[in-house]
Amino acid sequence: MKLIHSGKVRDVYEDDGDVILVASDRVSVYDVILPTPIPDKGKILTQLSLWWFEQLADLVPNHVISANDVPDEFKGRAIRCRRLNMVQIECIARGYLAGLGLQEYERDGSISGVPLPAGLVEGSRLPEPVFTPTTKASIGAHDEFVTFGDVIAQEGTATAEELRRITLGIYKRGAEIALARGIIIADTKLEFGRDPDGNLVLGDEVLTSDSSRFWPLAEWEPGRTQFAFDKQFVRDWAAGTGWNKKAPAPEVPQRIVDATRARYIDAYERITGKTW
Repeated sequence: MKLIHSGKVRDVYEDDGDVILVASDRVSVYDVILPTPIPDKGKILTQLSLWWFEQLADLVPNHVISANDVPDEFKGRAIRCRRLNMVQIECIARGYLAGLGLQEYERDGSISGVPLPAGLVEGSRLPEPVFTPTTKASIGAHDEFVTFGDVIAQEGTATAEELRRITLGIYKRGAEIALARGIIIADTKLEFGRDPDGNLVLGDEVLTSDSSRFWPLAEWEPGRTQFAFDKQFVRDWAAGTGWNKKAPAPEVPQRIVDATRARYIDAYERITGKTW
């Protein structure tokens, strides 16, 4: 195999015309990779993605070829995938107000140019899920919000509308399934590419603790920071250290590592109904 790309979390190899996507135990916050891994994180993300790809297969084709036809050393954390020409847009759906979306709303009353009602607070449920795309930044750089008009300018009207439709469709399906299992999916980030026939295909990961915000329904309370089953817990720890959010990042204490791993497992088990 030939390593063709090493991202914040995933390493991408070329193998006999296919792509082997390997999820590491690395964790990134504020677009910086932390020096301390979270044990089993890559396997949890991979297995949760595979579960979701099955739930969403009727909405959009995905890039999965096999989770078994991969090198033994990567079993459990790797997927053999179709090679795609990736769309250079991060497709984000938001159903609740949090994170950078909250900051954008507090400043502009909108996110990615989408106006929202006045008076919303952290954790508020939005009247309808919204499509809030961003740029796709390289390692060390920050994704920036773009408007739907920007997506049209870059990808064309038909592709932009298809990206928005599919992104919101995936979010709504995922949010409905998770809510029935006691988890709110506040927002999620998706990536798409085109296959050789020009069809849009869902790639990368889907509805995981790295690409989404997961909150326990029973504890949801707008107006405060929510309990997070995702890497927001690590973000909050990092922000509290006084770190300037630039590389190099600080080492993560063992207690934070253990608690983060436990939250990832908890989300996986609640959503899939399987024991890790």
